[in-house]
Amino acid sequence: MTTTESPTADNGVNVQHLLDARAALTDAPEAAQFQWRATSTWDRGVHTQIKVQPFFGLGAEQSHEGEHTFDADHPAVFGATDNGITPIEYLLVGLASCLSAGVASVAQNRGIQLRSVEASVSGNHDIRGILGADSDVRNGFNDVHVSFKIDADASREEIEALVAQSQKRSAVFDALTNPTDVSVEVV
Repeated sequence: MTTTESPTADNGVNVQHLLDARAALTDAPEAAQFQWRATSTWDRGVHTQIKVQPFFGLGAEQSHEGEHTFDADHPAVFGATDNGITPIEYLLVGLASCLSAGVASVAQNRGIQLRSVEASVSGNHDIRGILGADSDVRNGFNDVHVSFKIDADASREEIEALVAQSQKRSAVFDALTNPTDVSVEVV
C-alpha cells in the first residue's frame, strides 16, 4: 500500500493535526519543549498514588481534560497489599501504549486500515538486585520483549514497516533503550 493524498483508512487518528504540529514546531522549536509531570503520595507500606494533570508545552502551562490517578504497589507475594501494579510494570504499560499509538498513527498516515492491534510486552527481571541480595544483579529489567499481532489491510512487509516506524518515533522506546539523565533530590 502506498501513501495517498487522501488516505481512505479511518483508524481514529487525526494525522493532519500531527503533520500541522510538526510543521509549526519546525518553525518554532522553543514551543516543542514539553515538561511532563507526575506527583506521587505515599499511602502505606509500598502503596503510592500517582497523579498526572498539569504539563508544560507550546510555551505555556497546559492540562489534561481531567486529573489521571494511578496506584502503584507490590503483589502479596512480596508481603504488600497489591493495590496496584508494580512501578516497573508501568514501564511495560507505557511501552505497549506508545508503540501501539504509533502503529495506529503511521497506519492512518499511510492509508492502511487497521482491524486490530494487540501488543504483548514482557520484561525479565531478576529481583535479587532490588532486594540487595546480589550487588552484581542490576535493579531493572534484564530484557524486554514486544510482540505485535496486527490485522490490517496490508501485507506482512507493510505491517512490519508500521511497527518499525512506530519504534523509531516512540518516546518510551527511546527512553528505555538510550541513557536518560535522571536527577533525584530532597527538597
